[in-house]
Amino acid sequence: MNAWLEGFLEGIEPEKELTVSQWADEYRMLSSKASSEPGRFRTSRTPYLKEPMDCLSTSSPIERVVMQFSAQSGKTECGNNWIGYIVHQAPSALLAVQPTVEMAKRLSKQRLASMLADTPVLAERIEPARSRDSGNTLFNKDFPGGMLLLTGANSATGLRSTPCRYIFADEIDAFPTDVEGEGDPVELACKRATTFARKKILLTSTPTLKDYSRIEKELLRSDFRKYYIPCPACGEFQDLKWEQLKWEKSEPSTVKYECISCKERFKELNKPQMLREGEWRSTRESDGKTAGFHLNGLYSPLGWYSWSEAVEEWLRCKDDAPALKTFVNTRLAETWEQNYVSKLSAEGLMQRVEPYLPDIIPNNVKILTMGVDVQGGGGTSGQRLSYSVYGWADGEECWLISYGSIEGDPHQGQVWKSLTSLITNDWIREDKGKMKIQVTAIDSGGLATVPVYTYCREHQALGVIAIKGASTRNQAPISKGKFVDINFRGRAIKKGVGLFMVGTDTIKDCIMGRLKHNIVKEGSSSPGYLHFHAETEEEYFKEITSEQQILKTNKSGFTVPTWQKRAGARSERLDELVYAYSALNLLYQRYPRLKIWQIFSKLIQKDTINTQEKGLLSKKSVNSRNYVNSW
Repeated sequence: MNAWLEGFLEGIEPEKELTVSQWADEYRMLSSKASSEPGRFRTSRTPYLKEPMDCLSTSSPIERVVMQFSAQSGKTECGNNWIGYIVHQAPSALLAVQPTVEMAKRLSKQRLASMLADTPVLAERIEPARSRDSGNTLFNKDFPGGMLLLTGANSATGLRSTPCRYIFADEIDAFPTDVEGEGDPVELACKRATTFARKKILLTSTPTLKDYSRIEKELLRSDFRKYYIPCPACGEFQDLKWEQLKWEKSEPSTVKYECISCKERFKELNKPQMLREGEWRSTRESDGKTAGFHLNGLYSPLGWYSWSEAVEEWLRCKDDAPALKTFVNTRLAETWEQNYVSKLSAEGLMQRVEPYLPDIIPNNVKILTMGVDVQGGGGTSGQRLSYSVYGWADGEECWLISYGSIEGDPHQGQVWKSLTSLITNDWIREDKGKMKIQVTAIDSGGLATVPVYTYCREHQALGVIAIKGASTRNQAPISKGKFVDINFRGRAIKKGVGLFMVGTDTIKDCIMGRLKHNIVKEGSSSPGYLHFHAETEEEYFKEITSEQQILKTNKSGFTVPTWQKRAGARSERLDELVYAYSALNLLYQRYPRLKIWQIFSKLIQKDTINTQEKGLLSKKSVNSRNYVNSW
């Protein structure tokens, strides 16, 4: 056979049908811009990705693939490899859905752009975006035989138009519950593939809340596969579990894994071989068309996320519920049991009272802050200033120092004179030293906004600030502050009163988590632990446990946890604790967070702590007559 005929036959021979993993190993190139390990993709680096990828191949009977994976485990690259495989081997319409349109834009600009540019067989099929009439836009990329559409789960328009054979929905636990009144975005996206006989759907995510996690529900509908690896000592196959990690006290570098069978402990250096010899095993029955995969961060290849790093992270966050939730979700790939308060009770917290006395500051305390809740005003009943004073030490260990109420109308001057006496009071330490309150945070969101502004304006030099709860979640404990005083021209006055927005939900998440999870041994300290003095009343405990966290759907359709007060309950003490914590966080804006305890400890030693923190807002007194919104 001559060379011409050989070339002709080679040219008309159909391309060999590959699986997704085979395609990735042969063609996929990783960019230095989007990967810590640039160069040719190697499935051998993450052997556990082979089976999920191959289930996405056209030769597999599986129609729906579910991946509940930890962060830094490769699930995103699995999806990207599938996209590349479709463009090159199995062209058709593909819809890729991110939680928001903005995230879809980021995916297109960063990961996809790098993959298309650095993988030659893909670059041949999709023209550069800068080319005229290339069919390559930010959200729409055409290629021979198909197209790639990108959209956000918050866009109903992007979810309801063109039918698509392939659906890739990434991080579905971050999707809104309802998109523009048209229903669940996952279902809307999957309906796009209804008319195709050989459709493929890929759903990926780290999980969130138990009983509310989308990816968990999808996983429970699948055959729920776990990756079993052999023990280097006895050969017993097992899936890696967090509780089998063992280490010397406070020494993450000593961590080893204990075999559930022979109890032999082995180091992480054995992991590459174990991963290569591992296998996926189904743990549930399913319809035969849905394959589910669960993988935690303990499987991450060497150099990605080590066992010692996992232990270090756990030690840092084990006493801080919000941080622990993130660890459980993103590292262990498990759902978080949500309701802190339902497991907290006034009766339970009362058992934690300690023998120290009120109004006497334990020697460990370095900083005093006070939260003030304004009740009533304008002739309403129950008029008073309700306050709580807290002492703070290293790691935000906290002591309740004093709490009480100043009865009277906030629109009258007497209650404010009494508050000034508290702020300027010399608070006595156990060692007979004296301290003063550094920052006092007063709520301005009630019926006495103007009197609060006036008082804060005139007492800025004493560290008094006006605060207001932020209307949205995930805000910082306290903002930078914004001047709200205006003159007769309607302009803000720079030396006027500043209003600081407080992330109340953020602080409550932190406080409630600490109340539930933090423990302390006698004679030792514990970061974030809240101490209660011997005379703390039952009513105080009822008020700081007065709210519970429930899930609500916001205006955008996203399900968000929200703190809600129980019917008929009072919550002043909880609010005051939130305000006092926000006051502490204001000091973090002035001092380095890691050094603040050393700084204030030296001030105590020098006996200079008796002077209130000056300069937080303004060192100069202000004439109230200059202000339109003065009292």
